[in-house]
Amino acid sequence: MAKCAICGKGAHFGNAVSHSHRRSNKMWKSNIKSVKVKVNGAAKKMYVCTSCLRSGKVERA
Repeated sequence: MAKCAICGKGAHFGNAVSHSHRRSNKMWKSNIKSVKVKVNGAAKKMYVCTSCLRSGKVERA
C-alpha cells in the first residue's frame, strides 16, 4: 500500500463490527494518487494524498 510522500498518510486498520457484534478485520485506505510534482524545478512522479493536493502543499508539474 502506498503512502503519501508529503504527510506520510497510509492505510489504517481496525475492526468491522457486525450487527451481532462479531468482529472481523477491516482496512481503511487513504485516497492516494500518483501525480507528477515539481521538485526543485524538475518534474518527479510521487504518491500524494488528495488532502495534500487540495491544500496546496505540492505544485503539479
